[in-house]
Amino acid sequence: MKKVGIIMGSDSDAPIIKKAVTVLQELEIPFETHVYSAHRTPDAVRKFVASAEKNGFGVMIAAAGMAAHLAGVVASFTVLPVIGIPCESGSFKGLDALLATVQMPTGIPVATVAVNGGANAAILAAQILAVDDAELSERLQKKRKKDSAKVLDKDKNVNALLGL
Repeated sequence: MKKVGIIMGSDSDAPIIKKAVTVLQELEIPFETHVYSAHRTPDAVRKFVASAEKNGFGVMIAAAGMAAHLAGVVASFTVLPVIGIPCESGSFKGLDALLATVQMPTGIPVATVAVNGGANAAILAAQILAVDDAELSERLQKKRKKDSAKVLDKDKNVNALLGL
């Protein structure tokens, strides 16, 4: 199975990445995480990403706040799918990161999830990998059913709480 490469721009993004890691572990998808900055360690970003495909990665996830250039820089060094997670920081509550991540020039696309959307980034990465992996696709189907059952349980619990 191909791996998911995860790069966060700062260790302050770790709680958001933890959500992605939890999903990847649940789905039994191998991954690797790193803290690399698009601005302070561009050579480390380039080295990791440029060799990602030959090192068995199938999807890259990049999380960053504020200027949020990391996902675009990652996408510039590979043809692998890149998923950007804009992270909330500063006075703009992540809107600056969202816009910087989603507004990529033609030819360098970055799939973008919601601000702080670590879990959805992992699910999207899994869906991309599942195109060529029937077992992973089955695990995703089971997760979807399990998640649906949780919502229906909450419906029952709320109705019981309300005496309905």
